[in-house]
Amino acid sequence: MADTVFYSPGIRHLQQLPEQESLHCVKVLRMKEGDKLTVTDGKGFFYPCTLIQAHPKHCVVSMDAEVAQPKTWNFSLHIAFAPTKNIDRMEWFAEKATESGIDRFTPLLCRFSERKELKTERLEKIVVSAMKQSQQAVMP
Repeated sequence: MADTVFYSPGIRHLQQLPEQESLHCVKVLRMKEGDKLTVTDGKGFFYPCTLIQAHPKHCVVSMDAEVAQPKTWNFSLHIAFAPTKNIDRMEWFAEKATESGIDRFTPLLCRFSERKELKTERLEKIVVSAMKQSQQAVMP
């Protein structure tokens, strides 16, 4: 498996990286056609791929294989948490929970919760980043 993991939820159907991942691949990592990379769909699979077309808006890849990441335990771990007033703590929790390999986490909005709204797009970006950094194949 390559060192860098990219996230593309629809990699099975459309063998192309999303725009943000393509930009990171071409501009930041300076990958060229023919380079090897690993893509995950966030559903438990890694796809070793070869970069066919390197473009900052859309990288086309060719899947070399499909590798299932086995779970390290035989149960499902679901954590519920109440969002705190300090958004940094909630983001830290989402990051560390993803890195540790939990299956699901659910924010509980309680009667006395100080935070009534969540920025789900930001939390999703943090979870995707933590999943890629810890080389997990499952996104909670």
